[in-house]
Amino acid sequence: MVERAVVVLSGGLDSATCMGIARNKGYEIYPITFSYGQRHAREVDQARKIAAYFGVKSHRVVSLDFFRQLGGSALTDPSIDVPRNKGSADIPVTYVPARNMIFLSLASAYAEVIGASTIFTGVSSVDYSGYPDCRPKFIESMNRTINLATRTGVTDHRLKIETPLMHLTKSETIKLGTQLHVPYELTTSCYNGGEKACGTCDSCRLRIKGFKDAGMIDPISYAIPISYAIPIDCAQK
Repeated sequence: MVERAVVVLSGGLDSATCMGIARNKGYEIYPITFSYGQRHAREVDQARKIAAYFGVKSHRVVSLDFFRQLGGSALTDPSIDVPRNKGSADIPVTYVPARNMIFLSLASAYAEVIGASTIFTGVSSVDYSGYPDCRPKFIESMNRTINLATRTGVTDHRLKIETPLMHLTKSETIKLGTQLHVPYELTTSCYNGGEKACGTCDSCRLRIKGFKDAGMIDPISYAIPISYAIPIDCAQK
């Protein structure tokens, strides 16, 4: 019997890569996407396209208006501006309170109901924006928690959270996904969610740098000119 895996699919580059990884490992993939009151619906729309590309049997889109009601993040509160062309050593205003903890809890419930053994999420501790819920310690803690809090976890069939991108740079993730034929042209990373990516928010800047470092051209369109200088070592290959 083919094992099932739940993939937390945001519509972004990292979660799409997790779809490719899970498929390559032979899992039957069941993506779950959260419409959580973010600034735009583009990432949910792109998640639907990615799920269709992979030909999944079921794609759950879960509505969570709570985050918009809660506010406190530039991604859910329209009164807080998304920073442009500005990195930060601190936890940025784009951090959404407890988002990954809530998402993984719901993904665990879904996995338990459909009999999935694994939950994939695309968090990384290398190329990330300083979010506390992207750290290995958090994932280790959630792995323990879901196995204490679920019926599946306390029986012989244990649940596990896999984070295959945790120790990869963005360029390494892109190279891996390209090998797995992940449709990066269908993904979105922009916090602002325009028809063309802004190219100036932290997420866009990480993505652009990732493609540049990988010696590749990003297949999506940007609202500003992007120069892709191919590194010498890549050009010679």
